[in-house]
Amino acid sequence: MQLLFRSRPSLSRTARAAALTALAAATTLALLAGCATPAGTGTTTPVARIADGTKAQLALLETTDLHTNVLSYDYYKLGEDRSIGFERTAALIAAARKEFTNTLLFDNGDTIQGTALSDYQAQVKRLGCDEVLAMYKVMNALGYDAGGIGNHEFNYGLSFLSQVTGNRFNVDLRPGEQAIPAQPCAGPNFPLVLANVLSVKDRKPLFKPYVVLDRSLKVTTVDGKTADAPIKVGVIAFTPPKILDWDKRWLNGVVYTDGIKELAEQYIPEMKAQGADLIVAISHGGLDANPYTPSMENANWHLAQVKDVDAMLIGHSHQTFPNAASTMNQFNLPNVDKAKGFVHGVPTVMANFWGKTLGVIQLQLVAKNGRWSVDRTKTVVEARNIQNADRSFVTPLPAVAETVRAEHQATIDYVKTPIGSSDFAMTSYFADVGDVSAMQIVNMAQTDYVANYVKQTMPQFASLPVLSTASPFKTGFAGGADFTDVAAGPIAINNAADLYLFPNTLYAVKVDGAGLKAWLEAAARRFNQIDPARTTEQSLTGTAPGYTFDMLTHPDMSYEIDVSKPFGSRIVNLSYKGTAVSPSAEFIVATNNYRASGGGNFPGLDGSKTIFASPDTNREVLINYVKAVKTLSRAAHGSARSWRFVKFATAGPVVFKSAPGKVAVAQAAGINNIRELRADDGSGKGLAVYAIDLSK
Repeated sequence: MQLLFRSRPSLSRTARAAALTALAAATTLALLAGCATPAGTGTTTPVARIADGTKAQLALLETTDLHTNVLSYDYYKLGEDRSIGFERTAALIAAARKEFTNTLLFDNGDTIQGTALSDYQAQVKRLGCDEVLAMYKVMNALGYDAGGIGNHEFNYGLSFLSQVTGNRFNVDLRPGEQAIPAQPCAGPNFPLVLANVLSVKDRKPLFKPYVVLDRSLKVTTVDGKTADAPIKVGVIAFTPPKILDWDKRWLNGVVYTDGIKELAEQYIPEMKAQGADLIVAISHGGLDANPYTPSMENANWHLAQVKDVDAMLIGHSHQTFPNAASTMNQFNLPNVDKAKGFVHGVPTVMANFWGKTLGVIQLQLVAKNGRWSVDRTKTVVEARNIQNADRSFVTPLPAVAETVRAEHQATIDYVKTPIGSSDFAMTSYFADVGDVSAMQIVNMAQTDYVANYVKQTMPQFASLPVLSTASPFKTGFAGGADFTDVAAGPIAINNAADLYLFPNTLYAVKVDGAGLKAWLEAAARRFNQIDPARTTEQSLTGTAPGYTFDMLTHPDMSYEIDVSKPFGSRIVNLSYKGTAVSPSAEFIVATNNYRASGGGNFPGLDGSKTIFASPDTNREVLINYVKAVKTLSRAAHGSARSWRFVKFATAGPVVFKSAPGKVAVAQAAGINNIRELRADDGSGKGLAVYAIDLSK
């Protein structure tokens, strides 16, 4: 591979040292990548034709949903987070390549977005055409064989995606996009494939729909000898069709999607005709046994039933599969073996998220009629975690950090830029039970922005109240460190990024009172239905993620959530300025492009109610608001709780999880009906169990 270093004259001592360090890192990764493409050596004999009965083992290695967590580092808290990071996954990759003679390394997507580092390279100091994205730099060095495209690859627009992947999309871009460079830019050294996103302009896929890899295996012949033998591996990839809603601002009228199942049935025979022995489907989605539709977000339960699919690498759901203990609905479907990792008999792996896990499918191959086939009875699927059994973590591969040292430091310098101060902590530890300290400032910034815009440019809506919804993006899904926690004191850009995690753009929608109530009902899916008579523990929160718990925080709005009621009938006493909200009342609600365009399946929010699609991101709006206000106080910016639970007593404890030792944080926010039951929930994720008294 090409080293990531070129010598230059007249380097200072510091520059020479940095260059030599970079050279050492690149060389180390290059040596590691040398194991990525199995090939025969001089110690074995190549075979002209694969004799029946010849056997080999081929390990497929998967990363997914890395979200540019190159390092074990949290740019929002400016500190190490050992529970995440590709630098640790890379160590697992190195170990797997030592363990298995033949390996292929693939990425499932959601790779180039997700941290302050990715935002910095895309939005703050955009890469030049000759520069390689930090995430792709280390993936190049690790020697990936191929990769797919996730939904979040589209977050920064098609121009950026075209540039950093080294492609030239034949599309007519939406207004606001930079022009696609005339020549292909620097990108990954491995093929990126995607079959189901096509250009409206020429009706062709943006990326190559598939690739057939020519590789060489070390094999065992029928007489027990070691030899080299060729293999062709067809790789096809898919992304969720819902991107057309989630990133409508970039994609509307520019691209369209075709059905995943239909395209697999079209392209797999083509790959087989080109000699592909094996077919690997990289599909950025989960499993859904509902009747198949071409727009299905998680179509892989159906994809597994397509003829000749030999292995599936899946993702998107931020879960681990196989996992015998999983209670996730998608892993408890008919013909899904969650213990062994098979879907309709197809070996399948999902490698969690943020570099926490490496997926491994150990295919056992046997030659029949001169071609390779998979012996599924001897194939093993596993997900290898960067956390060891004793709760320690694997040691990072040092060369990864060295390779992106400059980009890492530039990001840290950027996010330290001060923008204001606060006299209270803004956290999401208790967002599920009423603490609005991390949401109110977002809502205030969005309300102010939209109200000013409407006043200046949309007089036809000037009489309508302007509201805003915000949700807690970090609610402990990834463990005890996965909460927003902005300490009282100076506020910097990294704090704003912690308060608003995603690079969404601000949208405003017009809804009536009935629509507003339906919106809040959908948000209340966050909670389980609580049985007041049950004497054993009941979990307050269910499987709906925190980012779907949209809440209002406005002094003129109030409503209650009755968690003793079933879904759809929980919002009561919804009022505005002390008067019950009429179903026909009209409001403008500030939100984000994801929600306004249908993300999260909120009733009535399908893009048709959008009256203003801002070019500014929600995070930029928040940063500018804090800069203007300068000093935040809890009284003015962190205590406008519009919602409460309907009060009722329960025979047994109602529990939820948060980081341990945070009761004082709840009390400071006015939440006085909770107590810590157990400092460790037993999951190994650093979470505690709390109880809430719903009668208070």
